[in-house]
Amino acid sequence: MRPLQTLWGYYIRMTIKWPGLAALIPFIPLIALWSFVVWLELFPRVFLPGPGDVLIKAWELLYKGILLDYLGDSVVRLSVGAAAGMALAIPLGIFIGLNSRAHEVSWPILLFFQAIGDIAWLPILLIWFGFGLTTMTFVIVYTVLFPVVLNTVLGIRSVNPELRRAAQSLGASRPRILFEVTLPGALPNIITGLRNGLGYGWRALIAAEIIVGTSGIGFLMFDARRAGSVEEIVVGMIVLGILWYIVDSWILAPIERATGQRWGLVSS
Repeated sequence: MRPLQTLWGYYIRMTIKWPGLAALIPFIPLIALWSFVVWLELFPRVFLPGPGDVLIKAWELLYKGILLDYLGDSVVRLSVGAAAGMALAIPLGIFIGLNSRAHEVSWPILLFFQAIGDIAWLPILLIWFGFGLTTMTFVIVYTVLFPVVLNTVLGIRSVNPELRRAAQSLGASRPRILFEVTLPGALPNIITGLRNGLGYGWRALIAAEIIVGTSGIGFLMFDARRAGSVEEIVVGMIVLGILWYIVDSWILAPIERATGQRWGLVSS
C-alpha cells in the first residue's frame, strides 16, 4: 500500500502544480492497452492502427496545413452559432422566468422542440438552405438554445422572492432588482446552461459537418472514410476530445466554479 500512497500523493501534487500535465496521466494505461491490442494483431492493422501510425498521420496533416485549417473552420462555426444561440436564449429565458403567463404558455413548446434532435432538422434545412454555413449555424443555434433557455428559466424562478421584495421595500427600481438581485441569483444556473449548451453544440456541429460540411473536423473524418484511412479518423476523434477538454476544463468549468463560489453556492 505504501507505493500506491506515494504515487497518489505525487499525482495530487502534480495536479495542483501542473494541471494540464496531470490530466494526461489517466490516458497512459489506455494508450498502453491500445498498443498491446495492436501488438497482438487481433485485428488487421488497416482496421486498428497503432498510436504511432496515428501520430504519423497527425504530423502529416499538420505539415500539409489541413488539420489546422479544418480545426479553424469548426471553431469559427461553433463560435458564431453559440454566440447567436446565447444572444437569443438568455433574454428569452429571463422573460419566461419573470413572466408566469409566458412560462405557462411557452414551457410545453420548449419541451416539445427540445425533444426534436438537431439532426432531425437537417433534411428540411438542406431543402431550405442547401449545403453551407447557414444550415450548420442553424443546427448549432438550435442545439445551444434550449439548454440555456431552460437553465435560465430555472435560475430566475429559483431566486428567493423575499430577496426581490426586500430590495423593492428599500426603494430599488425594477431594472435595479433585475440586475442586482435576480440575475446574480440566477447566474450559476445560466453558466451551467451555457456549459451544457456549448457541449451539445460542439457535438451537433461535428454531426452536421459529417453530413453537410465541405470542411471542418467532422468533414475530415467523414472524408477519410472514402480513402479507408482509419488513422485520419482517429486523429479527428482525438482532436475533438482534446479541444473540448481544454474548453470545458480550462475555461467553462472554472467560470462555473467561480460563479458558484461568488454567490455562496459552493464552499471555497
